[in-house]
Amino acid sequence: MSHEVMEQAKPLSWPPVTESSALSAVPSAARDAVLKFYFGPMDCGKSTLALQMNYNHGRQGRRGLVLTKHDRSGGPKVTSRIGLGLEAIEVDDSLDLVRLVTATRDRIDYLICDEACFYTVEQIEQLADLVDEHGVDVYAFGLASDFRSVMFPAAQRLFELADEVCRLQVEVLCWCGRPGQLNARVVGGAMVRTGEQVMIGDTDASLVRYQVLCRRHHRAGRLGEGSAQQAV
Repeated sequence: MSHEVMEQAKPLSWPPVTESSALSAVPSAARDAVLKFYFGPMDCGKSTLALQMNYNHGRQGRRGLVLTKHDRSGGPKVTSRIGLGLEAIEVDDSLDLVRLVTATRDRIDYLICDEACFYTVEQIEQLADLVDEHGVDVYAFGLASDFRSVMFPAAQRLFELADEVCRLQVEVLCWCGRPGQLNARVVGGAMVRTGEQVMIGDTDASLVRYQVLCRRHHRAGRLGEGSAQQAV
């Protein structure tokens, strides 16, 4: 075969891409940070997922901070009911999250924000600022609504601002077998509908506890056989 024929037989090479299109790969340097909110009732695995995400990001060499507020342990930790746990930064109402991140000596790539429903609305705005102005990924986890089925102000703002909202449902069931959606506050064996919006408790047999119910039985105030049936 002549040299001229061999030249003609060479495979065609594509010209360099000079403009973006729907099929163009996005350069990694141009990736936008994201604000994601993962929500669901108690026992649906929010804190477990938060810990898993922190582990996965850390394995890839990313540097992050883990934040929490009113964890069930009573301390500055993220804990899950399956026994996992990690030390965390406690978020009080006066903490400026933008200042916290920008004052950190090393570059922060992401935040894990557990119990974000208890943050202030201003702190949710600060999370959005960290995403938009500082390129920090924010993964927020929390309840959507309180024991009255009224949305927490911080959760409402996350619904309004988040790039992505994900409902978690890891087979949390009401006593009747329907999917559990709402958290009832139970005091002395009876479901209550009045009181402070935030009262720390767990799903155990404490004097003040929480029970996950379907919408029907949350509205009716029914806790199941052997429990008080009338909400107060």
